Order: sequence, then structure tokens, then C-alpha cells
Amino acid sequence: MVTARCTDDRTLARDPPKGAVDTCAIVSLFNAEFTITEHTELRGGAVEPVYIPSQKAGEYSIIYFREDYIASALHEVAHWCLAGAKRRRLEDYGYWYVPERSSEQQRLFEQAEVKPQALEWLFSVACGHAFHVSRDHFGVQESTADFPRAVALQAQQWCAGEPLPSVGAQFIRALSTYYQTDNILQRAHYCETVVL
Repeated sequence: MVTARCTDDRTLARDPPKGAVDTCAIVSLFNAEFTITEHTELRGGAVEPVYIPSQKAGEYSIIYFREDYIASALHEVAHWCLAGAKRRRLEDYGYWYVPERSSEQQRLFEQAEVKPQALEWLFSVACGHAFHVSRDHFGVQESTADFPRAVALQAQQWCAGEPLPSVGAQFIRALSTYYQTDNILQRAHYCETVVL
């Protein structure tokens, strides 16, 4: 039985209504799984998402996601799951972020986003939330199917047995147990036509 608590002291319902995904539940599930073992908390309400590593023993690292957006929460958790111990010591895992990008910068951004977005997609399926690939740059002139196709292919590779990050697999289990979803790793969930 899930006994996690929301940050506003609401207790999670054991049987959430079908389709009722909210950030309170996502935060509670993440924090129940990882606050003690990984010294990391998930928090919403940020103007922009960012990861802040702890600065001293006894402090928690904080993953901030944007506003109360479910997709932002799942996406930021995906980045955390994929970051190794070295990157988790760096603010925002040491990644660069350029809001207005050239075509070449956008190509590099999309290459770096394949695994995080594929893992976000698995999390979305696990909690019954719709997933949409994000290019995160609305000024891109040349729009191709290469990026969504790469995201779908990565999700399918995980379904076919490529090892997931262990904390990613743990979070999928927590989500699917709470939201009572199954067959998360069924390849049919991850068709590129779903995200185009």
C-alpha cells in the first residue's frame, strides 16, 4: 500500500480515479521512493525547471519542475534518473540550455533529449498521462520526423530489454503500482505515429 504524503499534507488515495493524474501524486511517489535513499526531493512551482545538488551533508538535492505541469515533473525526473553520480553533483547536471537556438544547436539539443524524453514517455504510460515530444524551440524552421522517431526507437529498445536506469525502473514500478497500469514495456505504446 502506498502511504506517501503530498507536500501540502494530503495523503495519497490508494485507488486514484482512472485518468486522475496530478503533480501532488507524482511528487509524493517520487519523494517516497528517493528522498531517503537518494537524498533527493522533487518540488513543483518553479518558473523554470532546474536541478540543485545538495551543498553539504544532510541536505537534499532538489529537482524543481515548472509550475504544476505533470509533463515537466516527469521530464525532470527522467533527467535525474539518467544522470550519473558525477552529473548529480552539478547544477542542472552540468547541461547547457540555450532558449533561442540555431539549427545546429537544436540538432545537438535533440540528440541530448532522446533518452530523457523516451524515459518520460515510459513514465507517462505508467501513470496514464498523455505524452508529447517536445522540441522546446518554437522557432525551428526545419521540422523533421527524425527526433520523434529517435525518441520512439529508444523507448522501444528499453521495451526490448535494453537496461533501464535502475532508479528509472523503480519509479516506473511506483507509478504503475499506484495508477494500476500494466504492460508499461509493451512496444505498442511507443509508436512514432503517436507523437508526430
